[in-house]
Amino acid sequence: MPRPPRRRWAGALAAVVTASVLSLTGLAGQAQAADVNNAKNGGYESGLSNWTCTAGSGTTVSSPVHGGSAALKGTPAGQDNAQCTQAVAVKPNSTYTLSAWLQGGYAYLGVTGTGTTDVSTWTPDSASWKQLSTTFTTGASTTSVTVYTHGWYGQAPYYADDLSVFGPDGGGGGDPAPTIPAAPTGLTVSSTTSSSVSLSWNTVSGATGYNVYQAGTKVQSTTGTSATVSSLAASTSYSFQVTATNAAGESAKSTAATGTTTASSGGGGGSLPKHAVTGYWQNFNNGATVQKISAVQSQYDIIAVAFADATTTPGAVTFNLDSAGLGGYTVDQFKADIKAKQAAGKKVVISIGGQNGTVSISDSTSATNFANSVYSLMQTYGFDGVDIDLENGLNATYMTQALRSLSAKAGSSLIITMAPQTIDMQSTSNTYFQTALNIKDILTVVNMQYYNSGSMLGCDGKVYSQGSVDFLTALACIQLQGGLAPSQVGLGLPASTSGAGSGYVSPTVVNNALDCLAKGTNCGSFKPSSTYPDLRGAMTWSTNWDASAGNAWSNSVGSHVHALG
Repeated sequence: MPRPPRRRWAGALAAVVTASVLSLTGLAGQAQAADVNNAKNGGYESGLSNWTCTAGSGTTVSSPVHGGSAALKGTPAGQDNAQCTQAVAVKPNSTYTLSAWLQGGYAYLGVTGTGTTDVSTWTPDSASWKQLSTTFTTGASTTSVTVYTHGWYGQAPYYADDLSVFGPDGGGGGDPAPTIPAAPTGLTVSSTTSSSVSLSWNTVSGATGYNVYQAGTKVQSTTGTSATVSSLAASTSYSFQVTATNAAGESAKSTAATGTTTASSGGGGGSLPKHAVTGYWQNFNNGATVQKISAVQSQYDIIAVAFADATTTPGAVTFNLDSAGLGGYTVDQFKADIKAKQAAGKKVVISIGGQNGTVSISDSTSATNFANSVYSLMQTYGFDGVDIDLENGLNATYMTQALRSLSAKAGSSLIITMAPQTIDMQSTSNTYFQTALNIKDILTVVNMQYYNSGSMLGCDGKVYSQGSVDFLTALACIQLQGGLAPSQVGLGLPASTSGAGSGYVSPTVVNNALDCLAKGTNCGSFKPSSTYPDLRGAMTWSTNWDASAGNAWSNSVGSHVHALG
């Protein structure tokens, strides 16, 4: 959600998403037996030997590492994106597979000088190691290419490890071919819901991927060291094992771990209506209509107060009512208005983050601080729960810990909503999606922001551009097929053209998308394979921009949501 001034990375990178779609949708095939790794020092075990990094932006570190004892750390600064390059000898008219493991901030992997089409791929910020891979073909006279990694301007440092360029021997030497990795250790059940079990294990040196087995049958492949197995029966015990893989083959299976699903089919939310509308209320004046909570349109079932503020204590938040900017709105009036909305059957939550939010939950201490501080705000102001709108990345492990701790304090009536960007929900391996699945039994609704985005993948693997019914339905389908209950999925759109930099659609488009998902009617070219009559509803930024436009959005979408049945 926007805090002024507006700045969005997902929209700025939309062209890269589209150009790199093939790389994002699947890893390239494994190298043939005759192929060799033509990159040198791809594990950075010899420091930065064979590598050149811009403006002194690269260094080697001993932690985190994917394999061996070292990895590259690239730190963007100012107008430098921390690019590190290596010239690699290749053969003309040959095909090569470029791959590397990356972690941290926005990270890119690519190659130039191929003599044909130069390629690249990228990943948004990631709390765990993620493999990127792409292929390229050399031209008729190409004997050398330049491979590179880099971050993104103004973003967090990135880490790279185990980079390789597999293909015909270019004659320049390179790192040795991999051997079959060892079996993973430390397999544990990190969390369970009524329909899923989340697993984690230790990194295996030299592995490029992992296979997850349920009762001896392979059920999932992943490039990270965690996975969530879904579509399980409630109150049932399951046995899992994991293997490690690379180009040389697959390891033996790990020691088994047993997870038992919970009895509850889950979902937090207290006494919400079956179909609900969420609206963000601005605790600042940015040109939209200035409102008191009491003036928020009655169509809104959940009012998210934007935003809490970070404190000097890691993970802790506070709330400061902008009385001066809101025409003298007092804290006592604010509290009384919350009580009045609750008496009318509405829920009011405190939103954490926003476009410029800086709250970081990165360890157990900050997770505890977060839970304690949010619960304190609930007691002070009467909030019904919390909205997670962290748009600069989150740690799934510790955010899960924080929200479960908050749930233990607040009880079953706690409202938990989330508002990820489109890039955050493209895959269940993304940390936002992982967090939503981890807390599925206490999660109320995920209202993804279908704006300020650009083109993204739908659940059918096709690319859709924002601003259409297909964009809303095909992307919502990813969440619906990825493990969230229909009652935990909502469509987030701006209330007017002033509410977002891009992605505004008319209320009619929103209503058509709701009908398509819930009833299978009014679809565009994409039609989901199933209907989801329990779809939760819709969200907008913001109630203030809605009021500025005469409440046109909530009058149309709100009444449509509540009439879904």
